[in-house]
Amino acid sequence: MKGLRKLVDNIKPHFSKGGKFAMLHSTFDAFETFLFVPNKTTRRGSHIRDNMDMKRTMIVVVLATIPALLFGMWNTGYQYYLSIGETAGFWCNFWYGFWKVLPLIVVSYVAGLATEFLFAQIRGHEVNEGFLVSGMLIPLIVPVDVPLWMVAVATIFAVVIGKEVFGGTGMNILNPALTARAFLFFAYPSWMSGDKVWIHDMIENGSNVVDGFSGATPLADAAAGHIGSVPCWCEMFVGTIPGSIGETSTLAILIGAAILLYTGIASWRVMFSVVAGGLVMGLILNAFAVNPFMEIPAWHHLLMGGFAFGAVFMATDPVTAAQTNKGKYIYGFLIGFLAILIRVLNPAYPEGMMLAILFMNVFAPLIDHYVVEANIKKRLKRAKLAAKSVSNQNFENK
Repeated sequence: MKGLRKLVDNIKPHFSKGGKFAMLHSTFDAFETFLFVPNKTTRRGSHIRDNMDMKRTMIVVVLATIPALLFGMWNTGYQYYLSIGETAGFWCNFWYGFWKVLPLIVVSYVAGLATEFLFAQIRGHEVNEGFLVSGMLIPLIVPVDVPLWMVAVATIFAVVIGKEVFGGTGMNILNPALTARAFLFFAYPSWMSGDKVWIHDMIENGSNVVDGFSGATPLADAAAGHIGSVPCWCEMFVGTIPGSIGETSTLAILIGAAILLYTGIASWRVMFSVVAGGLVMGLILNAFAVNPFMEIPAWHHLLMGGFAFGAVFMATDPVTAAQTNKGKYIYGFLIGFLAILIRVLNPAYPEGMMLAILFMNVFAPLIDHYVVEANIKKRLKRAKLAAKSVSNQNFENK
């Protein structure tokens, strides 16, 4: 490491002010701070010092997604061999999925980071670290068969329209990864819905699919009224079902949730309230149950589709979520409530989680505003009562 540090120090003057490549200072700084902890220190004012800088925080979130990523790779191979009627071993399934998922991750990071670096150079500021997480989340929430060029276009759209136009990381009001998925969903709906997009090669090699294998997700079966075709809760919990790469295994997602909660990066209030909102809406639908989809047990909704993934990795985004404690409860509850409402009552959007989170991203500042205003009014009222009590006491003493 000392040799690498010496090499970086030797070439650093060329990228500093007055150097040959001063215009690329932002790019050099991004690589230097990725390799080494920044050596900048504050000299005045009051500041909170913590060993968890932005890059370390983002890396922890990426590590939390690894269980879902690894299972998604294995499940990609498992679903493929299942679709053609063959039985393959664990590693055969994994390596098949690995080589199918890896290009999506590479394209996501290359397209997103290139856009980040371009904006940093144009504006002359440091490269933000936010895309370290978004670059991993985007491949995990798309079907395995989505074309790579679509992933690149959606990623660039998410970085530019979803984040940079608002000022970059920390200023965006919409979750960038969900912005990319929403772009794909509305621009290329045939690649984001249906039975054939979740299993690799089903579109190109449809003739090889064995009879009786549809490739439909549990949500698609439920929305179509085929309740008997919906897998049992244990299959949905483990994740051996068709779906987006990282969203099928609730078990793997819960491992990631434990990491985020243990490190204090994600808010347990948001996670808890999302689950509570989903259960409440599910119970309300169970009470009426005018169609087969509404008869599904409320807690089954927590295992279907992207509900668990959204609750753990999307709704808890500290930038786009509510900031006040009370606001987090309201924000999360409405996400879970609306997600189940949309997926059951609107067959055009059988998922619901994506739209619910994006919708509440927009309203999160408003929720915080009213929570703060309510606290101000409560404190003013308390102060007036205290002043009145002191005034009465002084009057009695006189």
